[in-house]
Amino acid sequence: IDGIYNGNPEDKNSQVIETVEANKNLSQYIQTNKSSFGRGGMLTKTTIARKVADEGIHVFIANGKKDNILLDLVNKEKHVICTQFIANRKEVSSVKKWIAHSDGFAKGEVHVNAGARKALTGNKATSVLFVGITEILGEFEKDDIVKIIDENGKQLGVGKTQYDNKKATQLIGKKGQRPLVHYDYLYLD
Repeated sequence: IDGIYNGNPEDKNSQVIETVEANKNLSQYIQTNKSSFGRGGMLTKTTIARKVADEGIHVFIANGKKDNILLDLVNKEKHVICTQFIANRKEVSSVKKWIAHSDGFAKGEVHVNAGARKALTGNKATSVLFVGITEILGEFEKDDIVKIIDENGKQLGVGKTQYDNKKATQLIGKKGQRPLVHYDYLYLD
């Protein structure tokens, strides 16, 4: 596979998407099933590539079976068929980089309503406020990692909590509280 295709890679009319900007939605092109060639499938590769690009590092998905592929990728004079994820130009804190790759260590889930989802996925920096939380699952302590889940069950991101699960559960729906997850400790997918 030379990269991410705009259709089924086995279809001769499908072409490799050469450049992926931060806001490009690839969901219509990514199949969720695993291929017979690898263990992760294109969804996993794309998720990791996007996270790394968000941290300011260019990422290439290319055919590793081609001779000299790495040398060809860095050689500006060669055109290599591949998909390049463009690096975020904004500096990302080391804490956010750590949180971005910590969802496998999540101790719980924080479910939010549609209003909170809209705020979190909008253009403004937003924390996870109790007024938008509908449910808290799992047992966690202050400073543990939790997954942020929207009203449709889709993971929005992960973050580091400012409360344990018991105190957080008592504050669900309340206004005027410190956020459960502050923006500085929140990574959105």
